[in-house]
Amino acid sequence: MRDEYDFSRAESGPVVKSGKERITIRLDPEIIQWFRDQVAGGGNYQTLINEALRGHIQRNQGTDLESTLRRVVREELRQAS
Repeated sequence: MRDEYDFSRAESGPVVKSGKERITIRLDPEIIQWFRDQVAGGGNYQTLINEALRGHIQRNQGTDLESTLRRVVREELRQAS
């Protein structure tokens, strides 16, 4: 390896737009690990999280928050009894 490199004639590469937005999100470590384990043979766990969220949205399209909360409360009460 050289002590110095000359970048005076270097050019920047093309900018690739992915159509996705970069965000910061806090998830439980075990959630992240589960998704990483799913793609252990290759792949991207972030893409898998994105697909899971998209699937959840599509399954719940048209359901309002009140209906969802009522369903969740009923399920929790059923499990508690």
